[in-house]
This record gives sequence, C-alpha cells and structure tokens, in this order.
Amino acid sequence: MSRLSFLPGRTGTCAAALLITTTLLLSGCGAGGPADAQAAEGKDPKAEKAPDAVPVEAVAASRRAVAASYTGTAALEARAESQVVAKTSGVALAVLVEEGQQVRAGQPLVRLDPDRARLAVAQSEAQMRKLENNYQRAQKLIGQQMVSAADVDQIRFDLENARAQYRLATLELSYTTVVAPISGVIASRSIKTGNFVQINTPIFRIVDNSRLEATLNVPERELATLRPGQPVTLVADALPGRSFPGTVDRIAPVVDAGSGTFRVVSGFGEDAAGLQPGMFGRIRIDYDQRADALVVPRLALLDDGDPAVFRVRDGKVARVPVKVGYAEGPWVEIREGLAVGDKVVTAGKVALRDGTAVQVIGEKPAATVAKAAPKKAENRQ
Repeated sequence: MSRLSFLPGRTGTCAAALLITTTLLLSGCGAGGPADAQAAEGKDPKAEKAPDAVPVEAVAASRRAVAASYTGTAALEARAESQVVAKTSGVALAVLVEEGQQVRAGQPLVRLDPDRARLAVAQSEAQMRKLENNYQRAQKLIGQQMVSAADVDQIRFDLENARAQYRLATLELSYTTVVAPISGVIASRSIKTGNFVQINTPIFRIVDNSRLEATLNVPERELATLRPGQPVTLVADALPGRSFPGTVDRIAPVVDAGSGTFRVVSGFGEDAAGLQPGMFGRIRIDYDQRADALVVPRLALLDDGDPAVFRVRDGKVARVPVKVGYAEGPWVEIREGLAVGDKVVTAGKVALRDGTAVQVIGEKPAATVAKAAPKKAENRQ
C-alpha cells in the first residue's frame, strides 16, 4: 500500500520539473528574438518605418550688391558711315588706301586723271582775265563819257560770270582727288587703279568705329526709369567672356503707338576695343542699385503662384512666402520673409511639400550628428 502511493507522487514531481524546464527554454528563445536584438544594438524598430529624407541642394541667404536693370538684345551700328562717291569722271591713276585701313577726314583716297579739268581751269581763267581788263578800261572811259553806264554794267556782269566759271572749273579740278569725308576705317573698296570712274559712282564705304551705338526698343512701362547717362553693359556673342561698358546716349521723347515702345540709344567708346559694327549683343541698363541686399538664387523661387521658397530647418522644409525685389543675373533680392543664413532649397523642389523631411546634399544627416554627441560624452567619462 505504501509503495503504490509513493510511485504516483514521484511521477507528478517529474512532470512538474519537465514543465518548468520547457517554460524556461521558451522564455530564453524569446529573449534572443529580433526585437530584443535590435533593442540591444540601440535601434528603434519604429524608426525604420519612417519615410526616407528627400535629398536636396540648399543655399544660405546672404547679402551682396544687386542692381535693378533692363536687358535687351540689339545689333551694333557705327555712329557715322559714309558712301564715298566720285564727284567727277575720270580714270583712276592711283588708289591710295585699302580695305581695313584707318583714314582721317580729308585724307586723299584716289587720284583721277586731272588733264581735262586743268584745261577747263585754264580756259575759264583766260576769259576771266580778259573781262577784268575790259572792266578796268571801261571804268576809265566812263569818266570821259566815252562808254555808257549800261555798257559798264554789262561788262561787270560778264566779269562776275567768268569768275564763277573759273571757281567752278577749279572745284572740278579739286574733285579729281577723292578725299575721305569722315574719319574711320575703309569697310569696302570697289575701285582699282586704271578703272574709269563715272560721276556719282560709289567707290568706298567708310565706317566710323570710334564710337558704336546699339538701339533698343523698350516697352513704355520703362519710360520713367531710363534716362541719358545711365551705365550700360554689353556682352557680345562673338567675344565670349568679355563685357563692355557704355552709357545711355539719348532716349526718344515719344512712344511708338503701334508697338508701344520707345527708342533708347546706348553708346560704346574707347573701352569697346574689339567690338565691330554688325555684331549682335545683349545689353543691360542699370537704373538703380542696392549695395547690401539680402539675396538668394533665382532657382530657389517656387513656380506655383505667389513668390515663395522652401526653407530648410531641423531636417524639414517649410514653404515660406517672400517679397522679392530687384533681380540681377542668378540672384534675386528678398525684402521680406527670410533672414541672413536661412537655407533655401535650390534643387529637388518638385518632390517637396510643407513639412517634408530632407537631407541637404553635402551635409551629415541629423541622426548621425545626434549619435556622435553621446559617444563623445561616454569617452570623456
């Protein structure tokens, strides 16, 4: 009886021990699961589910000089240009200049055969001398009442006519030497030595390139902002990397009713070495300037209505309305909405919304910086 009661008790004890062992094994396996491993490594499972930061490029708002300007395109023209023509006929005995040569006003260009003109001068001079002698004799005879006053008047008239013919013949003789009417450069030549030149035939084209001009047709809304004397900058397509200073020479006082524009003529002088008539260039007229303006790149402005930018702060962006001012080149002035040092997104704006998490390219992620601080503290301990 006592042996039968002992066996069941022993069996119950073994079953209880087996159950406790199984429970400990299961709890041990649970302690070594993925969640506990991530917790041991210091990782937050919820952090991996957060959306990835959008990579963007950002630039800090800064201060610099910025100018208000009007820009346009125009072709350069010479301030003065002349078609040189022959004022008399004759054979070209000598052509004294070539294309590309610089000439001054009054400089001989071509010498024509002067023989016919010289004979005309000699003939008219002889006629003039004869009438001068007749007039002198008539004045002596009129006192002796041997010549009437009417005859004397006729002789005087003939003498004046002869003198005019002599001056005309002398002028024709001077035309046998063709001279430059203006100073400039020989742009074209259409005559050779030995050619017969007809009267009023163009033989040279002279361009005064000492001062060039460019004419802009400016909208009438700019009429109040532009005035003579304002600084001008020209960039020519044919001369990349160079800019040329100039000034506004004159402004048309009326607006064209058909186009709604007015003419603004800019001049470029001694500092325009290298520019040539006919070159095409972009012209900027500065009519105001701010020496210390808060600016951001134009790329930072959003294209969805009123002026605004995405400002980066604490790893997130916020859409900030701004008031813009002058724009110059890649920069735009910000008069309200930002402060110096505020970072604005310049690339990657399409995927952004207000509050989007971002990672500025070239900067360390915020999480990396946050982790670095505790490690340094532990090292100090």
